[in-house]
This record gives sequence, structure tokens and C-alpha cells, in this order.
Amino acid sequence: MNNATKTVASSEEPTGATGSIESKNLGVASAGAAGQHCGLIAIVGKPNVGKSTLLNALVGQKISITSNKAQTTRHRITGIRTRGATQFVFADTPGFQTRHNTALNKSLNKTVLGAVSDVDLILFVVEAGSFTLADAKVLSLLKQDIPTLLIANKLDNIHRRAEIAPWLKSMQERHPFTEFVPMSAKSPKDVERLFGICEKYLPEQPWMYAEDELTDRSEKFLASETVREKLFRFTGDELPYTSTVIIDKFEEEMGKNHSRLVKIAATIVVEREGHKAMVIGEKGERLKRIGTEARQELEKLMEAKVFLELWVKVRSGWADDEARVRSFGYE
Repeated sequence: MNNATKTVASSEEPTGATGSIESKNLGVASAGAAGQHCGLIAIVGKPNVGKSTLLNALVGQKISITSNKAQTTRHRITGIRTRGATQFVFADTPGFQTRHNTALNKSLNKTVLGAVSDVDLILFVVEAGSFTLADAKVLSLLKQDIPTLLIANKLDNIHRRAEIAPWLKSMQERHPFTEFVPMSAKSPKDVERLFGICEKYLPEQPWMYAEDELTDRSEKFLASETVREKLFRFTGDELPYTSTVIIDKFEEEMGKNHSRLVKIAATIVVEREGHKAMVIGEKGERLKRIGTEARQELEKLMEAKVFLELWVKVRSGWADDEARVRSFGYE
């Protein structure tokens, strides 16, 4: 590749697996035994309120990337959890964008609007005790005829929980929420309680997915998202949100000892030469660290050996170019 810099992250031995992502036979419901319940649940809110953290906790495995940078989630990501006779199909959405009217932000907002239009239940996530103009913008998108739970997240940040009672009352005046759920997405007990609440709103119908499936996204998509997460984590606020990751090659083959080997080549796209130097770091150390940590996480997700090759390219103004936004995989 011209005008590009690369690094390679590979392993000689497979990383110990903690779980696997299944993405085969998607959309195929199980036999539809009597008594099965299944429904679509949209997780919505402004950027950085903990939507992806909540989705991962509900699914029981990391399928949506997280970071402190706003707009980390850029796609609608479906997480699936089957418990007993009930299948929960959660849709994590990008935070609704109001600050910049770029082609990328228009695409992200279109994703949010599509996610809340035809679901059985909405989880409106806000920080407990807080309500901003950005929260209000998202709330204005919600239909009043769809059951909506107010998820008062990050409750662990509230020192005296009695203090949020007036806030909860004010929130009820803003929207006819079906129930209030003060919680922390990091608390297993709170997540377990949320399952019991959500289950009441799901209709009796056959499951949409096989019992062991966790997401509708492919491993190729998850590879792109994992690299992008590490990119944001290791550059912090230095790197603009418009940076993205494109998968150029995703190949599978059998490795030694009959283990699966996945070869991935990916391009990190930035808007300026200065951003490129920032991603690469001194003597390429930052790019190597991004690649190494992404590879290690992907080996756990895929239960495979992973060979990861990263390039960095400059594409000025891509986030405001509708054609290029679409070519990079955004709706």
C-alpha cells in the first residue's frame, strides 16, 4: 500500500478462550415450542451513558466495544441472550449526535431512528441524577406507545441514593415511562433484576435465533470494532472521533494441531498526517501495542490463532463525504 505504515501482531500459541461468538444460521428461529417468548429491545441514549457496557453485561460476553471517547459505537449491534423459554434480542445503538452535521453523524442518527421504530421495549439509558439537552433530544425520538424503561445507570456514582427521588419524579413528568430502573451496568445483581423486568414485556412467539447465538454480527465486523476500540483507548482525546478501521483481508485456514488460524489485514483511516504519526507513535510502539492487544482479544473471542496486520492511511474529509461513508460500511 502506498503512503501507509503497517505493523504485524501474531502469536505462536493460541490464547486461552473465554467464550465464542456464534454468527452462523442467523435469523433462523428454533422450532417454536409452545411457551417461548421473544422480543426486540432497543438500548438508546446520548453518547457515553454506558449503553455498550450494559449490552455486554446482558449478553454475558463482550460484543460491543467501549471507551471513554464519545461515538465509540457506530452501528446497530444486536446482542442475543436466551434464558429458559425467553430469548432477549437487544439492539445497542450509537449515541444520538446533535453537535456536528456531518455525513457520518447523519448515518449514525439514521441508525438510532431505525432502531426505535419497531421494537417491543425500549431501554432509555441516562446517568442517574442527570438530564441534559442531549438526553432530551434522544427522549424526543421515542414513541409513547412503546413500553419504555428509564434506566438510571451509574447508580454507583450517587453517594446518597435518596437524593435521586426528586430527580425520578421530574423524569416521570418528561415521559410516561413504564418503569424506573436505578442500577449499575457493572452490578451482576442489577443486571439480573433487569432481565426479570424486561421479560414481562416480551410477547409469546418463537425465538428469532438459535439458543447459543450471541450476536448477529460477523467475526470480520468484530475484528474491525476491536481494532477501533484499542485505537481509541491508546490515543485518548488526542485522536478525532472520525478515525475508523477498514478490514482489507479476513481469511481462515487450519493451523498446526488442527487449530483454526485467522489472518486479518486492516487499515486505520485518519484525516491528517499528524494523526497518522500519533497512531504510529515513537518507533511504531503505539501501533504495535494497538495490534497486540487487539489480537489477544480477538483470539479469545474467536477461539483461534490470529495473525493481525495493521496499516495507517490518511483520507482527508472522509467523514463528510457521503459516498466514502457508505463505502466504509456505514448505512
